[in-house]
Amino acid sequence: MVDSTGLEQMVCFQLYAASRSMTAVYRPALDPHGLTYPQYLALRVLWHRGPTTVRDLGRLLDLDSGTLSPLLKRLETAGHVRRERGAADERTVEIHLTDSGHRLRDDLADLPRRIACAVDLTENEFLQLHNLLSRIRGTQGKGTP
Repeated sequence: MVDSTGLEQMVCFQLYAASRSMTAVYRPALDPHGLTYPQYLALRVLWHRGPTTVRDLGRLLDLDSGTLSPLLKRLETAGHVRRERGAADERTVEIHLTDSGHRLRDDLADLPRRIACAVDLTENEFLQLHNLLSRIRGTQGKGTP
């Protein structure tokens, strides 16, 4: 029997551990493409929105520039994105997919379905979990424990 640490009673620890577990489920599918999970998320935004400013991408991914800049540099070095200064405002940097970045979309198109199948939840449980996590994210910074 494993001694209790008290962590198993903490919702925040369960969320943290579940997040790490989900990221690990993605790894075998992303590794052959040389992608990390955060890079995959950045690409998903670009696949759905098209060219996006660095500022908007950071806001959507909830990443600060110190984390986002190296992530984008690695994607650019790999040939999946290119960064361009804005025409109207040179302080703005836009991120564009390259042909390689577009091909990754096709290569990874079925990944969300494969991941959902790998998680031992019914469709209803999956939807409930998604709704609960969305509610938790919506309360971020509002003083809730």
